[in-house]
Amino acid sequence: MTAPTADAPPPGLRMPGRRGTELALLAGAVLISVCGYIDVGLARQNAVPGDAASYGAGLAALALLGHLAVRFRAPYADPLLLPIAILLNGLGLLLIFRLDLETPADRASPTQLVWSALGVGLFAAVVLLLRDHRTLQRYAYVSVAAGLALMVVPIFFPAVNGAKIWIRVAGFSFQPGEFAKILLTVFFAAYLAANRSALAHTGKRMWKLQFPAGRVLGPVVAVWLVSVGVLVLERDLGTSLLFFGVFVVLLYVATGRTGWIAVGLLLAAAGAAAVGVLEPHVHSRVADWLHPFASITAGRGASQLAQSLFAFAAGGLLGTGLGEGHSALIGFAMKSDFILATYGEELGLTGLTALFLLYALLVARGFRAGLALRDPFGRLLAVGLASLLAVQVFVIAGGVMGLIPLTGMAMPFLAQGGSSVVTNWVIVALLVRVSDSARRPLPDAAATGVIAGPGGARSGASAPPYEEDDLPYGYGYGGGGGGGDGGSPGDPPDGRDAGHAPHGRSAPGTPDSSDDHDDQGSRR
Repeated sequence: MTAPTADAPPPGLRMPGRRGTELALLAGAVLISVCGYIDVGLARQNAVPGDAASYGAGLAALALLGHLAVRFRAPYADPLLLPIAILLNGLGLLLIFRLDLETPADRASPTQLVWSALGVGLFAAVVLLLRDHRTLQRYAYVSVAAGLALMVVPIFFPAVNGAKIWIRVAGFSFQPGEFAKILLTVFFAAYLAANRSALAHTGKRMWKLQFPAGRVLGPVVAVWLVSVGVLVLERDLGTSLLFFGVFVVLLYVATGRTGWIAVGLLLAAAGAAAVGVLEPHVHSRVADWLHPFASITAGRGASQLAQSLFAFAAGGLLGTGLGEGHSALIGFAMKSDFILATYGEELGLTGLTALFLLYALLVARGFRAGLALRDPFGRLLAVGLASLLAVQVFVIAGGVMGLIPLTGMAMPFLAQGGSSVVTNWVIVALLVRVSDSARRPLPDAAATGVIAGPGGARSGASAPPYEEDDLPYGYGYGGGGGGGDGGSPGDPPDGRDAGHAPHGRSAPGTPDSSDDHDDQGSRR
């Protein structure tokens, strides 16, 4: 059954891609960043910074480069993803410039701008070269092999600040774990898309939990052991929590069983507790978390965590103002691990709320793109990439605010760190590609000028094109549908089931035949 056809559709009708909205939001993001840059100069030097114009021009050029890549290769992508990333990146450059004024001999903002340019360049390359996200499913096992290799290599290099997460060669340093998180997420999505039925419906039931067969459960246990191994060998609590947390989220999304969340939390807690007692570096962080003011009582002065808590308290509701805080008291990690403390002190609870809302909106749009797709791999990939950002923000903010032990990770887009900002731009590029597939109109609807909505089909001649954002969440996309089993990670990424529309979307207002044909599609 198909939607009614208009009598006289206008030729060449196209659904709007919202690129004009994206461009306007990008202009606002650049303007906010430049105004903050000028405000810091006025507060600290009573003058507009001499390089304010070049800073604004550079950030605007990066925004325009990203916008042109999206406009030409992903015209139907979510219009909020790129502006949010540009705004967060601009705020990060602004804060690093502000902290450079405290350490004039160690300026990090020029280097960070170069890394940001490289990140936007990779963003554009991914959007332009990756035509279909399902292509990545072919390289699932290549991804896991490369990801594990990147995680193991730092073990053979000297520790930096107590953790073995860096590779330093000839004055150049980077964190391979930042790149490994994307590769492992691709593998997780492909593996779970291929085995989600076995994980959800096979195995033995014990009490209220159903455990899958050993051959399916094996990789789950292996991932847990790898995460604990990373924690022990590299003394990196943050990376361990990030990898295992994202895997548990994807496991829940693939199977729909809440029991996996409970099992994941128990395994993560058991591993963290054991290593927290046995590993001295991790144990010291746990002790500092439990007693943040112990060093003051002992007469050794405030620790970094204590200084961070004092900074948040000094910020109050509205903050002290950009450039008016005392972030230098935090010490050497004020531009990386503790940059959020500077933000909280100078912009207050109001600024922190706005920042967390930006991150939440970025994550939510990633989830939205995943739920709008029919193919299991694309759905899990989008949810996994969005969860990477969500878990990372929680782990870092929780550590700096004293909710959990410090992890030493970098706040996405905000903190100093070339590896972090580059990989975060790649994550946004993949989300843009997935959202373009999710929002792209049906070929027959674009050709005939008929856009089907909740009230039936509408002709493009009598009504404006129907916007996806006007739909109830998940309406008509089949986001909750089962689809097929997804095939194996090495199957050709055709990504469509029998009887389904391209990209897994059925026209709103028409019967969805996914329930009738899912089994046929999975065996095709």
